[in-house]
Amino acid sequence: MTDPAARAEKLSRELDSAFRNRADLYRLFLDELTAEIGAEKAEAVMIRTIEKRGREVAAAAFADFGPDDAPAIGEAFLSVSPDGGRMYPTDVDRGSDHIAFKVKRCPLKDAWVEAGVGEKKLATLCRIAGAFDRGLFEATGVRFANVTWTPGHGPGCCHIALTNRNAG
Repeated sequence: MTDPAARAEKLSRELDSAFRNRADLYRLFLDELTAEIGAEKAEAVMIRTIEKRGREVAAAAFADFGPDDAPAIGEAFLSVSPDGGRMYPTDVDRGSDHIAFKVKRCPLKDAWVEAGVGEKKLATLCRIAGAFDRGLFEATGVRFANVTWTPGHGPGCCHIALTNRNAG
């Protein structure tokens, strides 16, 4: 394939497919673990594991940042958002000591909805997926807040806020 635009479009579709595959794995792992150890333990194991992965990524991605670099950490995060930010489009609120994202679309949530997951399980899967963000951002030492999707939350996805540790 020599056409750069066609190649970019193909890679974009493949990337979206890879994220949807990740969503399917989360859904299937949750089902299997729930059958083996119960819903509460299954969610706890998945959250612990996914949060740990977030911390691993943070060690490499945010090694040069500290607890009072919330805006810079947020901008670094946005700069590497998959497919130039098109995969996870966000509304961003920037301040001198904070940055917040309202994620308007999530390929994981899209895949779960398309798989026919009910609202209660969808909220659980969103909490589980949000553990990655918690591990990623809390590892930097900034103050982190995340509201994952729940019924009545609206059409978007999670809301993430990062604030400098020593902000007033």
